[in-house]
Amino acid sequence: MRATEDLSTVQLLITEDGNRAAVRELLTGYYDVETEQAVGEADLYLVDERSLPEYHDALRERVESSDPVFCPVVLIRRRDSALRINLPDPGEREPPLLIDDIVDAPLNPHLLFRRMNTLLVRRNQSEDLIHYLTKLEESNRSLEQFAYAASHDLQEPLRMVSSYLQLIDQRYGDELDDDADEFLAFAIDGAERMRRMIDGLLAYSRVDEEGAPLEPTDLNAVVEDVLDDLQVQIDEQEAVVSVDSLPRVTGDSDQLRQLFQNLVSNAIEYSRDRPHVDIEAERDGTEWQISIHDDGIGIEDGDQERIFDVFQRLHSHDEHSGTGIGLALCKRIVDRHGGQIWVESEPGDGSTFVFTLPDSSVADVDPNPET
Repeated sequence: MRATEDLSTVQLLITEDGNRAAVRELLTGYYDVETEQAVGEADLYLVDERSLPEYHDALRERVESSDPVFCPVVLIRRRDSALRINLPDPGEREPPLLIDDIVDAPLNPHLLFRRMNTLLVRRNQSEDLIHYLTKLEESNRSLEQFAYAASHDLQEPLRMVSSYLQLIDQRYGDELDDDADEFLAFAIDGAERMRRMIDGLLAYSRVDEEGAPLEPTDLNAVVEDVLDDLQVQIDEQEAVVSVDSLPRVTGDSDQLRQLFQNLVSNAIEYSRDRPHVDIEAERDGTEWQISIHDDGIGIEDGDQERIFDVFQRLHSHDEHSGTGIGLALCKRIVDRHGGQIWVESEPGDGSTFVFTLPDSSVADVDPNPET
């Protein structure tokens, strides 16, 4: 038998002394049994129908305060009870439920232990998961802080390098031979690319920390601003951008502007002559599915997931400019809005970038209280 401190704690919320003593005797040795008659911090609660009205509110508070760690409650359903409580269908209610399982009196020890152990395993798994997620969040925060600090600290020395390279070019450019001119041009271009990468990395690390509150946002206004900002690129490439009627969503307008700007700019950049870009919206339940389709070069199947990772590029700088952060930033923004982003593409047949955003007309509704 395990030591007492290794046992799961089960609290008996049974008001009748005789029944409480009988159940305690049944469970002792298998669990650490607590018989105090005020709801405490136990791993599982065992309550009978006659006692439930007295403990209902306190149990509800305990279960809700424990969420998302699972806090199981088992009800003993007695034949002579005036109450007739049935186990609710989990599919019809939002968690956490108050009653997780029901056993009938007289108690069958094997059935009772099996039901309780199953619930306790689920509780342990939920605790492990929350612990893992907490560690993961801490790790992500540390990485974000590192990325921000590193990027911020790199800006000043990089500005100095760029400034002195430009000074050399301005003062001594006429005295340099062709090779020196070429080397200097490479150095200036490399410094400029690094500056853009640092700016992109800073934007990526700031998505969660410095984002504005999510609120109803008109995507028509967002895209209108984006197309104004991209007008030079649109004119140079003789692009045609068709925009469907777009919905109102719940979002951060500045981040959504960055999202559309990156995707539309890429659609034009990676298309053939006189590209055509279509922006459409389709409702899907409580979300809107936004698609941006181009008639460009397309993307291989094996590259369609990794393009959303930081610093992943499919083409050289000579072929297409970019930092390898733009699509990663798009994914980060969509993630913050609780959506998903993916690409559907065939090489040589264009690409469609699709992402989901929550409909602003859908209000958060609290689940009905369980009775």
